[in-house]
Amino acid sequence: MTDNIETDVVIIGAGPVGLFAVFELGLLDIKCHVVDILPKVGGQCAELYPEKPIYDIPGFPMVTGQALVDNLMAQIEPFHPTFHLNEMVESVESLGTPEAPLFRVKTSENETTFTCKALIIAAGGGSFQPKKPPIEHIEAYEGTGVFYAVRHMQMFRDKRILIVGGGDSALDWTVNLQPIAKRLTLLHRRDAFRAAPHTVEKMRSLVASGDMDLHLGQVTTLKGEAPVLEGAVIKKDDGSTFDVDCDVMLPFFGLTMKVGPIADWGLNLHENLIPVDTEKFETNVPGIFAIGDINTYPGKLKLILSGFHEGALAAQKVHRYVYPEKRLLFQYTTSSTSLQKKLGVAA
Repeated sequence: MTDNIETDVVIIGAGPVGLFAVFELGLLDIKCHVVDILPKVGGQCAELYPEKPIYDIPGFPMVTGQALVDNLMAQIEPFHPTFHLNEMVESVESLGTPEAPLFRVKTSENETTFTCKALIIAAGGGSFQPKKPPIEHIEAYEGTGVFYAVRHMQMFRDKRILIVGGGDSALDWTVNLQPIAKRLTLLHRRDAFRAAPHTVEKMRSLVASGDMDLHLGQVTTLKGEAPVLEGAVIKKDDGSTFDVDCDVMLPFFGLTMKVGPIADWGLNLHENLIPVDTEKFETNVPGIFAIGDINTYPGKLKLILSGFHEGALAAQKVHRYVYPEKRLLFQYTTSSTSLQKKLGVAA
């Protein structure tokens, strides 16, 4: 059975930037529905690094990915957004004009159809999946001995952990998991790393003190009767091999980003990103906006805080489409009693 829903805005993506867009729209009395292909809200923050510390969110010296998502969910609670999880937006059809946009948006899984006046794409890098190392039979160990993300650190307590990679994720989790691991080994193909210098320095100090191991080479074979992992065979540059005992392997080789059906929506994609202006973060299609990591413009920084800024400005233009006859009066939440009433904090 197809659900037909009329709303002001459909937001694609329930990550931090999409969630904050709900807040900015809510302040302007704009109703929205949020669609995400993942089974829960939070996007990459909740899916890939819920317990990883984030240090560049204004006002939070440190906050985990999941805590940030939890706070955003609490912040938007007064606006009662509706979430459609485990669904992908399959098609977008324009029914209106450039001056008065109107869209029919359809999802795939549950055949939901929306009619809305604006569409905000906050899909991060699109749908994403981890890049897997080319190791024979690795699938047999996935979910028991091989993991591509750390969702609960305590799963790895007292385990012999092998981390493979040389970027920020590999080094960050090396430093964060070392204190709870039985023994931790970091493996990279060369003795040079693409991570933050202070994290690399911390890793090297742990190696120097004997609290963890660092090896150079690549995993060729996994050992142990699947699905139980017992070790890995490492090949060095000179062709020789050696074994590393491990209960868990965490390969961090980055993500493969796929924009999926977005490529068919008439947007002028540039290297799988959506170009937007920097006044309102609108695409070449009036009424369709792109905020967060999915967009591109001169000077773009892929930071969560940049996405928050983009969402705030996009909401201002969306208001003109939703309420074309209504003058938008800019207000501060600190001093506006009407905004405070919407948030449920007015005296």
